[in-house]
Amino acid sequence: QVQLAESGGGLVQAGGSLRLSCVSSGSRFRFSSMNWYRQAPGKQRELVAGITDGATGVYGDSVKGRFTISRDSVKNTVYLQMDSLKPEDTGVYYCNAAGVYTRRSYEYWGQGTQVTVSS
Repeated sequence: QVQLAESGGGLVQAGGSLRLSCVSSGSRFRFSSMNWYRQAPGKQRELVAGITDGATGVYGDSVKGRFTISRDSVKNTVYLQMDSLKPEDTGVYYCNAAGVYTRRSYEYWGQGTQVTVSS
């Protein structure tokens, strides 16, 4: 059974930094993309950043230039380095992994980690 385990969330002041990690386990195949989403109270879940198997990164407009996504395929881990944090970055951050195996598409979610940025 595939599991995604996030860590690294917490409380930080505006302008500070956090590094989130997501370790995947139990997969029989390599994920074509691993992504970070976030959900703020009362808002829809949104894509923060994603990275493909080829290490191409994409970012939401609100985090471009401040967040960096990276992937360690040996450790089955994806990271999100968050710098210059703002109060509007507050939310629950979810790790997401997607891929195709034996012609079927699969998608998995972690339980989420809380990030709170104080002003």
